[in-house]
Amino acid sequence: MSKKILDTLLEAKIVAIVRGISSDKIINLVDAMVAGGIRCVEVTFDQSSEEAAKDTLVSISKIAEHFGDKVCVGAGTVMTVEQVNQAVNAGAEYILAPNVDEAVIKETKKLGKVSIPGAMTPTEAASGYSYGADIIKLFPAGVLGADYIKAVKAPLKHIPVTAVGSVNPSNCAAFIKAGAVGVGVGGNLVSPKLVNEGKFDEITAVAKEYVEALKGL
Repeated sequence: MSKKILDTLLEAKIVAIVRGISSDKIINLVDAMVAGGIRCVEVTFDQSSEEAAKDTLVSISKIAEHFGDKVCVGAGTVMTVEQVNQAVNAGAEYILAPNVDEAVIKETKKLGKVSIPGAMTPTEAASGYSYGADIIKLFPAGVLGADYIKAVKAPLKHIPVTAVGSVNPSNCAAFIKAGAVGVGVGGNLVSPKLVNEGKFDEITAVAKEYVEALKGL
């Protein structure tokens, strides 16, 4: 199963990062992004409270049940082995983290899911890959820039990387051209303000901009 999910992530290139959106609004939000061509959605764990973390799991379950194969759903900001298991039980097909944690990576792979830990340096990237990660999330990509991706990829050609952090419709293609296999997009697409105001058509329009920017790459 993880091969199929990995192929979907590599083909889609864009993962929409959902952060700070309550589960009661999740279906309308994902509907809007799907209408714009988004196929992969990551719901991040809110580590600030147990209640917030539980709501992440509710959102993942809702997406998995409502959209089925139409949307490839994952969990983000996964910090513990327990959260890996909770996310997978809720329906997550891939696990993202802001850091390289050997136990988290190995548990994800043990459960047959795709592992995408976060790294900034070549040392972290190489370590994460050696632990079994499928893709390394280079973060913060927007601060480091496309040239940094290119520089890291020069000696680490064998390690697939995705660019996350301040990725917008104007710069997303540059990251792919620099060697990234995909991009993760958060607030520029999944705007809590637009969600709370019910402006889902605007979210669809932004999703289309991202998809269009990466067409043919």
